[in-house]
Parts: sequence; C-alpha cells; structure tokens
Amino acid sequence: MQFHDYYRELGVQPGDSEATIKQAYRRLARKYHPDVSKEPDAEARFKAINEAWEVLRDKDRRAAYDDLRTGYRDGQQFRPPPDWDGAGFGGPGPGEGAGDFSDFFESLFGRGQGRPGGARTRPRRPPALRATLELPLEQVAHGGRQRITLAGRTLDVRIPAGIAPGQSIRLSGQGPDGADVLLEVALAPHPQFEVDGRDLQGRVALKPWQAALGAEVAVPTLAGPVSLRVPAGTPSGRRLRLKGRGLPGDPPGDHFVRIEIDAPAAASPAQRQAWLALAEAYGEAGEP
Repeated sequence: MQFHDYYRELGVQPGDSEATIKQAYRRLARKYHPDVSKEPDAEARFKAINEAWEVLRDKDRRAAYDDLRTGYRDGQQFRPPPDWDGAGFGGPGPGEGAGDFSDFFESLFGRGQGRPGGARTRPRRPPALRATLELPLEQVAHGGRQRITLAGRTLDVRIPAGIAPGQSIRLSGQGPDGADVLLEVALAPHPQFEVDGRDLQGRVALKPWQAALGAEVAVPTLAGPVSLRVPAGTPSGRRLRLKGRGLPGDPPGDHFVRIEIDAPAAASPAQRQAWLALAEAYGEAGEP
C-alpha cells in the first residue's frame, strides 16, 4: 500500500488554514466532478480529492495525519504503525466527501473492527446501472429537472446547465440494491439547430434583394430571436456568427447562421416584369 499525501492532492500546504483548504477542495471538486468534467481521469481524481478533504477538514483526523506524515513521502510504501488506532477517528460522515475511499484511508480511519488498525471493510456496492438519457437541446442548454422510470423506480434527475452529450449524470445509491445509476446524456434531434460541440448552426432564408442590399433580420436562437445584420452582397451558403449564443460553457459556444436565398415566384405580370428588368440590369438574356 502506498502513502497518500493529501495536502499535495489538494495543492495546499500543511500550514494553510481550513478556509484555504476548503476553497482548494471546492475548486477542484467542481473541475473534476464526473457529471460535468471532460477530463479523462475525472472520476478517479474526484474520488482522490474527496478523500483528501475528508481527512483535512476534520481537526482531530488532520492532526493525527500530520503526525504520521512526518515520516513518509507521497507514493512511499506504507504500513500503519503497530500502535495506530484508526477506529478511534470513525469513518467518513454524511457530508460532501462521503464515498468510496482507498485502502490507505480505511487502514487509518476505518469504520470499525475487522481490519488492521481497527478498520473494517465496508460492504461493496453492486455495479452501477447504466442507461442513456435523451434530452432536448433546450434542456441541455438551460438545465432543469426531469423524472424518469428506470428498473421499476421513478428517479428525479437534476440536469446541469450546459452538460455535453456523452457526459454522464451520477445518481448515487438510487439503483437496485443501492447501486449507483449512471445516465449518459444524448441529444434528441432538433427541428432548427445542428450541434457541433458547444456551437450551434441554424439557417435563415433571405430574399434576393436582402442578400444583395444588406438587411437586418430576426433569427431564432436558444434564448429567443435576435437581430442579425446581413452585409450587402452576402452570397448563399455564407455563415454569419452570433458570438456566445451557442451552448453554455467556459467559454460559451457560438451560433452560426447559414444564409439561404429564397427567390419568390413571379405570381403576377408586374412581378414577372420586375424579374425581367432585374435580369436585363445584370446583362442577362431577356424574356424566353
């Protein structure tokens, strides 16, 4: 078993205050939370951060750990001293840090009898139940709550704003026999927008004179219609950008609008003459 340097895990120093350590923990927990993080080792880092916090947030547990730490380095082979009584400190409480902990932690701060140092092995949870949660684009962008039925249970799921497709939402202990539930987010098809990472792409149809002369047009976005200035001479197929109007994030995505030209039919003699005059003005052939 290897020694764990919990101060190094949180990026703090032994002399730092409880407030400094708490601030470091919260920052790292937000960064590596497996429900929202894209880091490849997010789940392992999140567990390690929680474990470090469980030790350093408790005054007595931290003091005992500090005494022990003086003789070891991070990653060094470790065995609890013969006189170490980890049972006297109790296991993790019901706070933010409760979860799965390493053998190192349990050898020092176990929950009872049955292991060296007074610790005991906690019952192992059954494997996580995995499922796909298909969400509309608006809910992925803005977050919210959704009720689902899974394995005969009705579950209330909190959707974090800006969660990306492919990320998972963990419901701890809400599956059969206390198993965790992992819901992988998928996007339902949207009638107006296509998704590329955090960017969105839509379309707007312009009349030929709007594209030629320029115009201000209203285009739909996830937050509602916004005004878009179309420069004069805009060709069909050109993409115009609405900065920051895509999916939330740090930074947020952009919304791209693809221009399409909608040529109205000549439904009257006057309209036909207008089209002919336009063709002649551009040096095109006259009426067929």
